[in-house]
Amino acid sequence: MTIKKTEGVLLLGIDLGTARTAVMSNRQFRALVHTVVGFPKDIIGVKILNRTQVIGVEAIEKRAILDLYHPLQDGVLKEASEKDLDAAHEILQHVVELAQPKTGERICGIIGVPARASGSDKSQLLKIAKEFMDVAMVVSEPFMVAYGQNRLNNAIILDVGAGTIDICAMRGTVPGPESQMSILKGGNYIDALLETAIRDANPGVQVDRYLAQGIKERHGFVGETQQRVMVPLRIQGKPADVDVTEPLRITCETIVADMVEGIKRMLLQFDPESQSQALANLLLAGGGSRIRGLGPMIESQLRDYGQIRVTLADDPDFAGAEGALKLATELPTEYWDQIGEVIGA
Repeated sequence: MTIKKTEGVLLLGIDLGTARTAVMSNRQFRALVHTVVGFPKDIIGVKILNRTQVIGVEAIEKRAILDLYHPLQDGVLKEASEKDLDAAHEILQHVVELAQPKTGERICGIIGVPARASGSDKSQLLKIAKEFMDVAMVVSEPFMVAYGQNRLNNAIILDVGAGTIDICAMRGTVPGPESQMSILKGGNYIDALLETAIRDANPGVQVDRYLAQGIKERHGFVGETQQRVMVPLRIQGKPADVDVTEPLRITCETIVADMVEGIKRMLLQFDPESQSQALANLLLAGGGSRIRGLGPMIESQLRDYGQIRVTLADDPDFAGAEGALKLATELPTEYWDQIGEVIGA
């Protein structure tokens, strides 16, 4: 069936991320949701919340009374327990409902997933999506970023997510497995290191993974800085301003060497005469791309390869969802199976 831009069809672009899920619709709706579901630890939690589950940022804020489930880990669906699959189900249902589908209309969505997602991951996700969508397709997130930003030829996409850093060589065709790679050192990796580094440097400090994540997202940087990063924390219960400058710099820089090596590897996918153009067309996207100084540091470490240019996507958090929606809008559903795995077409 060919989808036309008429009433009765809701098109969705969904970037299902380890930390956050972005959704956009053809009705100018957009939302960013933390990819986490909280279930009350006991009956007291149910009484306090008057609910049996909490989704997104509210779950993080009320984590003391909840068991938190992140349905994606290292860029793939977790299947450790029924609760993990339930969490994936709840997240996808939630973002579809946020887009406010109208009674009787067809819901057709493209879902971006990390490049390393396996065939079974995609099949499981499509099985879940089938409950809420009439037509759904799963494709790689870096390809969606490239499509949305019109970087389809002689470009290298660097999608810095929480679970993985996906690197994709765009050569004028839909990228295959050989043109994509994932590095298991995304934002969550930095958060874990930062939490430990802050503890080691400040005995008695009270910090957990979510506080470390917030510090990284507000202040993360690589390279030199002229300003110390002071954050309010508690040391053995007492409030204190803690200097996290060096732990923050060191931990954020842990991803750079792997990114540079990944770029070098993907560069070899291009013909020699196209490599200079690809190196001048590096695109950063994803939440981790906001780490200050990341682009210039990558450029510096690749300077022996010629002229390097790293740019930041227009809206890094929504770049994948925007590309997915653009593809859903431009490509009739009868052709979706030429791009990725599909149900319902």
